[in-house]
Amino acid sequence: MTTNVRLVAFDLDDTLAPSKAPLDPRMAELLVELLDVVPVCVISGGQFGQFESQLVANLPASAGDKLARLHLMPTCGTQYYRYENDGWTQVYAENLTDEQKAEAQAALESEAKRLGLWETETYGPVLEDRGSQITFSALGQAAPVDIKSAWDPTGEKKERLRAAVAALLPELEVRSGGSTSVDITRKGIDKAYGMNRLAELTGIAQSDMLFVGDRLDEGGNDYPVKAMGIDTVAVHSWHDTATFIEGFVAERR
Repeated sequence: MTTNVRLVAFDLDDTLAPSKAPLDPRMAELLVELLDVVPVCVISGGQFGQFESQLVANLPASAGDKLARLHLMPTCGTQYYRYENDGWTQVYAENLTDEQKAEAQAALESEAKRLGLWETETYGPVLEDRGSQITFSALGQAAPVDIKSAWDPTGEKKERLRAAVAALLPELEVRSGGSTSVDITRKGIDKAYGMNRLAELTGIAQSDMLFVGDRLDEGGNDYPVKAMGIDTVAVHSWHDTATFIEGFVAERR
């Protein structure tokens, strides 16, 4: 039953849309229907530009003033945006210092090369400065989904790199990200931090929130939300999420 739920939060890649791909029109329409009945948060590792191109730009015109009920939390909740005065306003950003960014990028590159995980054939940037997060994408930011899925199907490569880099950067948070990525933020800042801040800023209790994600397994970047006690729904693709939203909206109407 969802009668007590006052806000639904989602991961983005492989939850609302395929990795780095635009929302399917069916999902876009379903999100607008969901915004009719409850506020929605999207919290994911991508930077705000990805949220705009992948999510916001593909919502139908009917979204309109419902955008005021949409909370955007890029880079795993280290940033937070609200729709105000016909535009997106940044509420906060937990940015890394220049020194932290340099150390993070150097550690990722050196350890990836040492472990044989620094690929020579890539699609876009391998290292990306997202302000509040440094992201390593083994095959580049624009790698096709099927190629990314085949690179590390068990997650073993990512975990070796994450563990090696974490040992070099004990003052920073080093987490497994998407299918080929490792994310670095300030210590103690992950999706649980973002959901805590969301509760503070909206006044909606964590017990009244529901989170939907594809990486709720221990070690996954959605797991911190589950570990903090928020009710969760595990999905494997946006198709599963679409089915969930249809059921949720039908129950609430």
